[in-house]
Amino acid sequence: MANFVALYDSNVLYPAPLRNVLMHLAMNDLFRAKWTNDIHEEWISNLLKNRDDLTRSKLEKVRDLMNENILDCLVEGYEDIIPSLTLPDPNDRHVLAAAITSNTSVIVSFNLKHFPEKYIRKYGIEAQNPDDFILHLFDISSEKVCAAIRQSRINLKKPPFNVDEYLLCLAKQNLSKTVDRLNEYKDYI
Repeated sequence: MANFVALYDSNVLYPAPLRNVLMHLAMNDLFRAKWTNDIHEEWISNLLKNRDDLTRSKLEKVRDLMNENILDCLVEGYEDIIPSLTLPDPNDRHVLAAAITSNTSVIVSFNLKHFPEKYIRKYGIEAQNPDDFILHLFDISSEKVCAAIRQSRINLKKPPFNVDEYLLCLAKQNLSKTVDRLNEYKDYI
């Protein structure tokens, strides 16, 4: 089992292509992925506000699949420490509380300004955007990253993507550095 924990913030679970990549990376034993029911509710609620074509029932099925496919992913029992935490956006304290409770090494989020180093370093936590997070995983095992990316691409069937189309899709997810790196591994994805 991987020896470090990454907690996904809701904003990296909101876009389906990025969520798909992050899930496949977690299933390849590079790290242990974590989230909470509150984080689930946040990405689901935001998607429902912005997408008329989605239903709560469909998104709850996605949530349930995520929970079923990642061993020990749900963080619980973090609520009591929320009031004692300080962050620029108080609405993000639940994420930090879950990270502390689960011995998280890294919070994966697009909102890095919400998790400044001066507030989270004392808990042994850093925040990384998903692009940098995936690049760091290449240092652990480029083979496992490529396998996860390949499985993620193959998993998308509506519509199916060839490698170039998929890399374009990832670039649209703000993963430009990851895409640059993946261009070196096209034969494996």
